[in-house]
Amino acid sequence: MTHSTTLQSPPATPEILDRCRELVAPALAESIGGLHPWVGEMAGYALGRCEVGGAPAAHRQGKGVRQALAVLGAEAVGGSAETGVPGAVAVELVHTFSLVHDDIMDGDALRRGRPAVWKAYGTGPAVLAGDALFALAVDTLTAAPSTSRSGAAVRQLTTALRDLVRGQADDLLFARRPWTGPDAVGVREYEVMAEHKTGALLGCALAVGAQLAGARGETAAALDRAGRHLGVAFQIADDLLGIWGDPAVTGKPVHGDLRQGKKTLPVLAALAAPGRGALAELLAAPDLLDDTALRRAAALVERAGGRSTALREARRHLAAADTLLAGASLAPRPVGDLRTVLSSLAHRTI
Repeated sequence: MTHSTTLQSPPATPEILDRCRELVAPALAESIGGLHPWVGEMAGYALGRCEVGGAPAAHRQGKGVRQALAVLGAEAVGGSAETGVPGAVAVELVHTFSLVHDDIMDGDALRRGRPAVWKAYGTGPAVLAGDALFALAVDTLTAAPSTSRSGAAVRQLTTALRDLVRGQADDLLFARRPWTGPDAVGVREYEVMAEHKTGALLGCALAVGAQLAGARGETAAALDRAGRHLGVAFQIADDLLGIWGDPAVTGKPVHGDLRQGKKTLPVLAALAAPGRGALAELLAAPDLLDDTALRRAAALVERAGGRSTALREARRHLAAADTLLAGASLAPRPVGDLRTVLSSLAHRTI
């Protein structure tokens, strides 16, 4: 008798995210279901679960990357996927809270192709909804089954929130600073901001899932650092797309970040290189940046090595994240799934 063996391919990122999202969805719904009905509706709208008025959403919800990282963090240290669910709910609520408040601060009217919460419900109600999401995230972790483990997870979350606020503050202040001169934003300073603003919550998601599953302190710390490196790589990839991305893919106009005068890594690296005069002159007159000038500015950034430097830095941070994963004692299958998601996220292929 002959036996045939079918080798299964490892799951792709969309499959991994779908599995984690389906696992977390009931707990997430139960969590916001305990809010005041009006606040709960706004929270549901912010999460993409419903439309204004409470009708079920007709569009696809967010990818759920952070909640997936919490689930995979729990599995990677030998815990069950279910163990990471409270952490997944908490980080998803905090992420959504940060987006609600970011849209207000930045004046962004749209979020994922729909009116932002503040445009749909008003600024005051949106602030209230964001506050509720934040409070609910902390409450979710404190209610996790193991008090000792949830205590460490709450501390991890509050540390990430502190860093997130610090990164957001630096990002807002960067807009006021000049492109060149002693007060200009440096590349290293930018990367610290990106770690705080973007990486802190990614690292928190991995670490919180692991902590709820009983991981040792050094393992959780390694996962946190890996997520922070990933956050910088992700932010740099976002910067590259903001200048050279395909509008059909990104949903943003070509050269959009240059048009808005954003302090992104490719531009900062180009301005730190020799022969920056022509680029600095263009950026100093933002009102004159028509489409022709924007194309020239993008070409000057690339010629000065801004694009290649940004790509090199993104790869360096992604390699650092991978090294941290390799050095931790993690379960092979979950860490394989984790590497798949991290690579997709850093390369913006999801």
